[in-house]
Amino acid sequence: MFYINMHIRIPLDEIALKGIRAQGAGGQHVNKASTAVHLRFDIGASSLPDAIKAKLKRLGDRRISADGVVVIKAQSHRSREQNREEALQRLRQLVLSVMHSPKKRKATKPSARSCLRRLERKNRRSRLKKLRRRVVDE
Repeated sequence: MFYINMHIRIPLDEIALKGIRAQGAGGQHVNKASTAVHLRFDIGASSLPDAIKAKLKRLGDRRISADGVVVIKAQSHRSREQNREEALQRLRQLVLSVMHSPKKRKATKPSARSCLRRLERKNRRSRLKKLRRRVVDE
């Protein structure tokens, strides 16, 4: 079981983890060891609650394909185990990001004092700009 939080968990058989060769510089080690990890997670076929599935599919994240598959590639560490943990952590963060719903904003009226301050600032700025104008002798 892979735990997202105390209430939500994903069975590990729903997450496909595959070892691949990492890209980039790294000498001989990078050419012969499959230390990078490719994680695939199908949102539609998962056991996540329907509300979270819908939010994940609506999310405009580049890691989520058009058919609802999360693809994460982790290759920053030298060991496959560390890259596996990093990929799972990124999946956890992705799911947690849609679980957190922003607090609704209550519309409020600006206070009388704040309106007055704004008008005073506008007057000050206007006077300053007036002083910068060209002086015309009459």
